[in-house]
Amino acid sequence: MGETLQTDAEIAPKTERLIHQVEAIRLTANVTLDESRRSQLGQFMTPSPVAQLMAAMFDDLGGDIHLLDAGAGVGSLTAALIENATTRKIPPRSITANTYELEPLLLSHLEKTTALCRETCKQANISFINRIRPLNFIEEATSILRGDLFSERIQPRFNRAILNPPYCKVNSASTVRKLLRSVGIETSNLYTAFVALAIKLLETDGELVAITPRSFCNGPYFKPFRELLLKEMSLTHIHIFHARNKAFKGDAVLQENIIFHAIKAKVASRVLISSSTCANDPNIVHRWIERHEVVNPADPDLFIHIATEENDAATTLRVRGLPCSLEDLNIKVSTGRVVDFRSRKFLRMEPEASTVPLIYPSHFKDGFISWPKLHGRKPNAIIEHASTTDLLVPSGMYVLVKRFSSKEERRRIVAAIYDPRRLRKEWVGFENHLNYFHVDGKGLTRNVAKGLALFLNSSIVDQYFRLFSGHTQVNAADLRSLRYPSIRQLKQLGNRIKNKIP
Repeated sequence: MGETLQTDAEIAPKTERLIHQVEAIRLTANVTLDESRRSQLGQFMTPSPVAQLMAAMFDDLGGDIHLLDAGAGVGSLTAALIENATTRKIPPRSITANTYELEPLLLSHLEKTTALCRETCKQANISFINRIRPLNFIEEATSILRGDLFSERIQPRFNRAILNPPYCKVNSASTVRKLLRSVGIETSNLYTAFVALAIKLLETDGELVAITPRSFCNGPYFKPFRELLLKEMSLTHIHIFHARNKAFKGDAVLQENIIFHAIKAKVASRVLISSSTCANDPNIVHRWIERHEVVNPADPDLFIHIATEENDAATTLRVRGLPCSLEDLNIKVSTGRVVDFRSRKFLRMEPEASTVPLIYPSHFKDGFISWPKLHGRKPNAIIEHASTTDLLVPSGMYVLVKRFSSKEERRRIVAAIYDPRRLRKEWVGFENHLNYFHVDGKGLTRNVAKGLALFLNSSIVDQYFRLFSGHTQVNAADLRSLRYPSIRQLKQLGNRIKNKIP
């Protein structure tokens, strides 16, 4: 190259114009691509402030950058990385950008962005090669990993990856799922599929920055992905947004999103946790924590905990320090068996002689079940019949937990007691929007049930659940993953409860 590099001050106006111009391209493309089409694709393009925040998370952008941007959209992430790279003390010698985008409506916008990127790199004396790949990323990536697309001599290299992957469920019998399995990836969503492929494609010491839903941090469906991520990569930085609708402001995205940075094969003893209201919030809070506070090495499920404050860390330690698992307590938790639309002909709005109680979340009141709820929208009873026997459980003391909490509720976990003395029926049905705690299909002892409900409704359980769960759904697997007080402690808690749970 031989030319003198421009100073940061000389470059800054041009790179700033790059970001502004690409944001204008994104907004134009957003109008072109209607919301239903974006939802179908599962893709929402990255706003400029988010893209800049992501680009700034890379440790090293010097040397020769071989960039992977899969699901590139209009190229906002590639542009943000280039803007950031040109202003660093050690800028790159060259940038080879591999941008994968399938949507024909976006390709012309992507070409405009890469032309602007080329000009910005030229001004900074950085060699720039752009490869727009209008291909199915999953098909090509799995072919590369299997070695059946390119010879080793011309195989593409990636030492940096920046991703805002599409969000869409992957059917277990689909071609996509089969392709992923062919390279050892087991996952149920496109966003984790894209990240998993990027991890496998990255060179040793390569860096990855991705914005994704927080849902991969917990739950059984994402465990294989967490295993891959934590085995191949070292998490170094996680950023969380306090408001779930701020990252993609202007789009109908209600998933709680996080941004994370990870390095392939490097072992980091500490992880930086940062948080803000939105991407351009000037008051970002930073906190360094030990790696074992993020992922407990003794946790077989490898849940990822994101404690943004000291109080969060204290909450995590307190709950992790509880003595028992559900298995230790000989207690199980299951999902309600009655799926109302499948059992419609057996449901009744009001109790009859041939029916037993059918319990919905709407029957929760002051920590107990208030039944029947007449003149409501939901049935109150189900016919006791040979066809419904498998849907019912024997009457007893059960602790019920709503699977979905409403916006109005203070807590994510909302528990209530089913007390047979209040209803006096031999059988009961629990609707599918409820989880229920039981002992081998039968009820709990009275004080254990009351103590368990009080524990689940506690503020510390609510705080802990929010740390590892980015959604309002509470699955039976989430409840199994918790630590619990001992039976003796639960009985002591239960002794405090009379007719109402605080």
